Amino acid sequence: MANHSATKKDVRQAAKRRDRNRYYGKTTRNAIRDLKAGTDVKAYTEGLPNVISMIDKLAKRGIIHKNKAANLKSKLAKKANVTA
Repeated sequence: MANHSATKKDVRQAAKRRDRNRYYGKTTRNAIRDLKAGTDVKAYTEGLPNVISMIDKLAKRGIIHKNKAANLKSKLAKKANVTA
């Protein structure tokens, strides 16, 4: 365990960041799953910009890699073009 006060504070901050990152990541994964599970084409195209925005925010915050974000968005857009 940490012995210095600054190190103890860093441990607390890291735990807070980890919880926040897990929340954002899980929320985005759930949104992607719900979007893919929907059968309505109109609902898919309306929900797509919101999910893409969530993915971009994850990449901006460094929670996921920018290339992973690009791959996710590409797959979602490809499905949108197929269903349209």
